[in-house]
Amino acid sequence: CSVNLQEIDMHATWYFDVISPFAYLQACRLSALNDKVDLTLKPVLFAGLLNAHGQKGPAEIPSKKLFTYRYVTWAAAKRGVPFTFPDAHPFNPIRALRLIIALGNTPDAVAKVFHAIWGEGYLPDNNMGWQAIQAACGITDGDALVSDPAVKAELIQNGEDALNADVFGVPSFVIDGEVFWGDDVLDFFTDYLADPTLFEGREMARLSDLPSSSVRKF
Repeated sequence: CSVNLQEIDMHATWYFDVISPFAYLQACRLSALNDKVDLTLKPVLFAGLLNAHGQKGPAEIPSKKLFTYRYVTWAAAKRGVPFTFPDAHPFNPIRALRLIIALGNTPDAVAKVFHAIWGEGYLPDNNMGWQAIQAACGITDGDALVSDPAVKAELIQNGEDALNADVFGVPSFVIDGEVFWGDDVLDFFTDYLADPTLFEGREMARLSDLPSSSVRKF
């Protein structure tokens, strides 16, 4: 899996968490956007988004968890993407997210960390996995890097930026105040890049103010 991007006039932000296999699958396809949009890559803590929106993650609903694990394993094989499910999930992604930030949020760092976790199955929250992830990135001082207060602050700020942009899940593209969420939205996002008036048509426009005829009680 590689993430190769070019700088062009249109700009978007890609929010992701390495805890998400869907983010990994989408990361492996970001090069399809090379000639369409300039992407800023922003690691974000998915759990923070879930907490802010009062949601459960897919892995917190037993039947959804199994389906999700099966689906991403199938999807990776279907696409020919290297994939090894880590021995435990969910895991704590914070060290890996901070490491990406410490390494400059570069496409290379994102690709290497993602591949170590989802391509080779290393966990970022145990010592063996953490050593393997550092090795994949060609470093030995990961602990020092992720302990930098500026790195910690940037991850927190990324989460605030995501919430301010109405991001509710990962992976998500944000452009022009619009959110495109999920691994399966790449074509949708690409069509928007080709035609930013996509949401201005009559049927699309009416969706913004569509009322509810029933409200579920909690």
